[in-house]
Amino acid sequence: MTHTTKLMTPMALVVALTAPAFAQDAAIDVNGDGMYSFPELQAAMPEMTEDDFTILDSSGDGLLDAEEISVGVENGMLPAS
Repeated sequence: MTHTTKLMTPMALVVALTAPAFAQDAAIDVNGDGMYSFPELQAAMPEMTEDDFTILDSSGDGLLDAEEISVGVENGMLPAS
């Protein structure tokens, strides 16, 4: 095994393990950026309020990242994709 192969194997494993965490529901994530915005969520879930979104957006950046989406799915505020 070459030195490059030894370095690439752990890297490939990390990528393989983290990729599914960023695979969001394409019906919600219409722009494909891997995050949910309030307009995207409200279009797919008309019952979603700004207050609900703010609760889910723990970073306060106006977007739900993979971790925030996962938490929302776990607590039943977002649909499982």
